[in-house]
Amino acid sequence: MQHQALQGGFTDAPVQAARAFREALTLMARPGTIGHLDAARPPAPISAAAGTLLLTLCDPETPVYLAPGYNTAETRDWIAFHCGAPLVGPDRAQFAVGQWEALLPLDAYATGTAEFPDRSATLIVELPALSATGACLTGPGIRDTAALPLPDLAAFQRNAALFPLGLDFFFTAGTAAAALPRSTRIANPAEDI
Repeated sequence: MQHQALQGGFTDAPVQAARAFREALTLMARPGTIGHLDAARPPAPISAAAGTLLLTLCDPETPVYLAPGYNTAETRDWIAFHCGAPLVGPDRAQFAVGQWEALLPLDAYATGTAEFPDRSATLIVELPALSATGACLTGPGIRDTAALPLPDLAAFQRNAALFPLGLDFFFTAGTAAAALPRSTRIANPAEDI
């Protein structure tokens, strides 16, 4: 194990994990809201926000998939040391992290079952930047409308059509993070909702 794998974790784990968990829940409850997660300093290419989510939401019983470009010796060692999450293929992952194209196809991930819709994957999609522009979001947790720069509008619309099954998403860029649960309805900014 490399020396850098021992660095970049939480410096005050109980407090930082609690704050990050609260922020993650707030983001999922308010789709399209952009928050701030910066408690972790993971090795590149994982952003601070994605690393904070991994340390907060994953443990030795939470299988994680590292998409191509993210599955490096440094990231594997860092995850093993800081949260102990087993690394698996996309079909067995509860969480996956990577850039959009590398995470495809979405049908490789579990979307839950009729009896257990919660047995689905959550994807942490790394973006170059996050802004409150792009696809128009409506639904639970959104007062009127919200917006996020989704990488593939049609893919997210197909995912939302699976509700109550489907995938949930976090989007991260640097220390910025936002969430898109499967219950959110998605339209092109020019469409009438």
